[in-house]
Formats: sequence, structure tokens, C-alpha cells
Amino acid sequence: MATPRDILRRYDIRPSKKLGQSFLVDGNTISKIAAAGRISPADVVVEIGAGLGVMTRDIALAARQVIAVELDPRLVEILRDQFSGDDHVEIYAGDFLKFDFSTKSIQYNSKIKVMGNVPYNISSPVIFHLLESRKAISDFTLMLQKEVVERLISLPGHKSYGVPSVLLQMYAEVERLFDVSANCFYPRPKVESAVISGTFRKRPLFALDDEGFFRRLVKASFAQRRKMLTNNLKSASFLEKLSPSGLEDALREAAIDGKRRGETLDLQEFARLANILKYRLTNPR
Repeated sequence: MATPRDILRRYDIRPSKKLGQSFLVDGNTISKIAAAGRISPADVVVEIGAGLGVMTRDIALAARQVIAVELDPRLVEILRDQFSGDDHVEIYAGDFLKFDFSTKSIQYNSKIKVMGNVPYNISSPVIFHLLESRKAISDFTLMLQKEVVERLISLPGHKSYGVPSVLLQMYAEVERLFDVSANCFYPRPKVESAVISGTFRKRPLFALDDEGFFRRLVKASFAQRRKMLTNNLKSASFLEKLSPSGLEDALREAAIDGKRRGETLDLQEFARLANILKYRLTNPR
């Protein structure tokens, strides 16, 4: 079986700096990530950034169907060449951030499993796209920049705790699996990587009266990390109809000191405050 470096040489591929390409070329790590996905014969898997198709092949051996997503036209041609005639592999040439999970889930009458090596420059947009599409997704196993993984699994009070931490953990059970050395890539990136897995919950970890309102509250709370929670929320446009005293009353009802910073609130506190603020705006006194 051809190695990643064999494929690079055969097709004379040079990594694109514009696309932030860094190819995973270590065979053991590729197999380890594929195994971490715990793929069953009934699974429909979407692979982000299928690239040279080395992990695609491992996934295809275990899954019912693989949808290999790739943006780079050069790599799309390689994928089409390698998987020509393989009904288990569908090549999707385009931007993953525009991939329609709902349609694919309906087409295969199955929730989607997501796997892949995510380019560092689109890590956050990818996570938010998965969150938006979570009703059509069962779980994910992704390799990301180690710093991004640390943010996603971070807990209150840590400097890496922020909007992605709160939103992802509210909707998914996440776990950091293992680290991947920069030496496993070509070209060698300047940062280390880590693999994370997550399973989307059937409902948020804590009850939310308005999920959109909750998201806006979380983002507003971290707008300026060094500011007190009260000051950040006073500047939020979606709360402009709430008087300063009304905001103070809501914080008091939620048992949250407004002098705290957003990074100190846990998921339950964010949910409780969101529900109270939404009720007060909807039912002004």
C-alpha cells in the first residue's frame, strides 16, 4: 500500500501555504486516529480535508459510506483517481464550511460521524459549523492544533476557557484523546496537534429557554475578558432594553456576582442567567 510520501511524490504535490496544508504522513498516527473513531459497518462518515486519501482508505474499510470532503482541486483529482470505482467513497469537492449535513443525514437515513485532520486556520469555523449541524451528527474525532483542543476542553477559571469551551461543552461530551507530534507532518508545522473526540447530546447539558439568546449571552460575557461581567453585559446591544437595575436584579436572582469575569462562570451559571435574562426581557416588570 502506498505511503503518504509515495503519493506526494507520485503526483508531485507541493503543500499550499494559502490553504494551510500540512500533510499527516505518519502511518501509525493515521491508523490510531482512524481506530479512535470507533467506526462500525453501519456508519456514514464525513471526512474533513481528505487530502491524499490515506485515512479515507482506513475509514472506508470499516464504514458503510465515506464522504471525503476536499477543497484543493489538485487533491480532489488524486482522491478521484485513488477511489475510482469504489462505491464506499463519495468525493465532495468544495468547502467543508458549506457542507450540508442535514441533507446527507436524510439521504442515508443516518446520523453522520465526522472525522478528519482540520487545517489550523479554520479550526474555530469548523467547530461552529459542527455545532450548527449537531442534530444531523452523532459524534466527531478530529485532529486540531493542541492549543485549540485545550480551549475546547477547558474548565472555568482557566485562561483558555472561552466561548468555544462553553458552547461545545453545553452540547457535546468531549474528551482529549492523545497528542500528535509536529514530526508526523510534512511540512513540519510550528505547532503541536492533539486529537479530540466528542458525542453530541440529545439536548443541552442544562435546560435553555432560548438557545440563540444563550449563545449571544456567552459571546457578550467574553467580549472583553478583563472586564467585569456586569460591564460586558451593559455593552451588549441585545440587552439594551434592560435597565442597569434590571441587570443587577437578574444577576442577583441567578446568584452571580456581577464583579466576576465571564471566564469564571460555569455552564450551569450561564444557562441560569440566560433563562432569567430572557424571561425579564420578555416579561418586563
